[in-house]
Amino acid sequence: MSQTNILLESGTNELEIVEFFIDETDSVHGGTTRRNFYGINVAKVVEIIRLPELTDMPDATNAAVLGAFDLRSEIIPLIDLSSRVGKNRVESEAPKVIVTEFNKISTAFLVSGVTRIHRISWEQVEAPSKQVSSLTANSITGVVKLEGRIVFLLDLEKIVADLNPGMDLAEVPDAELVKKIETQQLKAIIADDSTMIRRMIGQMLEDAGFKVTRTHNGKTAWDKINEWRNQAKDEGKTIDDFIDIVVTDIEMPVMDGHNLTKRIKDDPELRHLPVLLCSSIITDTLYHKGQSVGADDQISKAEINQLAERVFKLIEKSQAARN
Repeated sequence: MSQTNILLESGTNELEIVEFFIDETDSVHGGTTRRNFYGINVAKVVEIIRLPELTDMPDATNAAVLGAFDLRSEIIPLIDLSSRVGKNRVESEAPKVIVTEFNKISTAFLVSGVTRIHRISWEQVEAPSKQVSSLTANSITGVVKLEGRIVFLLDLEKIVADLNPGMDLAEVPDAELVKKIETQQLKAIIADDSTMIRRMIGQMLEDAGFKVTRTHNGKTAWDKINEWRNQAKDEGKTIDDFIDIVVTDIEMPVMDGHNLTKRIKDDPELRHLPVLLCSSIITDTLYHKGQSVGADDQISKAEINQLAERVFKLIEKSQAARN
């Protein structure tokens, strides 16, 4: 499967998703088989294949890791996706394997079957309720209605992170770089639909001396920035009194990070604000999409330990350009 979403124009608030399904045992209705539909961003999909011959992974401590296989000289672990979303898969037909790459890691997921690719707007994606999240082991980031059925968008980053705990995120920004920044408290706004990532990035920046505002998608971040803009006008200040940098994810319900960045960079009053994209889908292939909407820097979540350092460099560059 080719990554067709690279043909999408950047900043349009659209994405393409691969829709697939898992046939599951419905314990609530007497053990009957139920077909549930899920989706993932095409940008994360390398290809879809038949179930390959697997090799045991003796170091695997989680039963969801079924083994590994060789794909073009790369050893890729296979995860039983149904067990990670708290379901019991029923094998009603030959299963399919979705091979993915994000955060610079290749992982494959076993599913019952694949339906098709849909192009949708992020405005169609709703954040999951607490009840819906609990029914899927807190492993979904969005819900969308397609052709009369509910499709759950999966949080693959969380699923993989749960299988690989202990990511080292400790970071201390370069002291000399920090000294170059003005001594007033710096202010950052974060947009990310993952509670874990919001908390993680927020804590990193707070530890570096920032005052941090956390928002859960691009729309709430955009609304907050405009609220500050109006407040600045009322108080005879500038937007720079309220914000020094924007750190945003790309994949988010309602408004994605590319669209948020484009809105900021298309606005004469805001375009000087530095924007850093932090996402699992930032790769060499897709880096140009962030560039086309004017992002000042882009970092994969696999490199999140570099984030505070990169933030300081962007602010230093922004302040130097205004002086």
